[in-house]
Amino acid sequence: MMDGPIPRSWTPWLLSVLRIVAGFLFVFHGTQKLFVWPVAEPRTAAPLVSLMGLAGILEIFGGGLLAAGLFTRVVAFILSGEMAFAYFSAHAPRNVWPILNGGELALLYCFLFLYLAAAGGGPWSLDAMRRGGRR
Repeated sequence: MMDGPIPRSWTPWLLSVLRIVAGFLFVFHGTQKLFVWPVAEPRTAAPLVSLMGLAGILEIFGGGLLAAGLFTRVVAFILSGEMAFAYFSAHAPRNVWPILNGGELALLYCFLFLYLAAAGGGPWSLDAMRRGGRR
């Protein structure tokens, strides 16, 4: 059935694409923190034993697990919490408006990951493969 430009039957597959792209992009937030790559300007790596170091570890491993679709619901829930913490600890104190405090990406990831925690990884995921392809 088509209510719009994309058939509804594509929904599960596009959920998988959304999860893969978000996880892949999220990994790079962690590599910036821990390995200073890729970066536009020189800076130092975050110490492993720090909040930024913990965030980097969560972002690399959590993003990788999300991209693969392994333990999607649990990992997405944890990463949603990480992004909520990042927003309220680093961005919200600067200004009430996300567009002015630089926190819109943290909020977007927070709610995207919260959605993935509820929706799961979709059919193109290791979770689906572990279940034998059942949704």
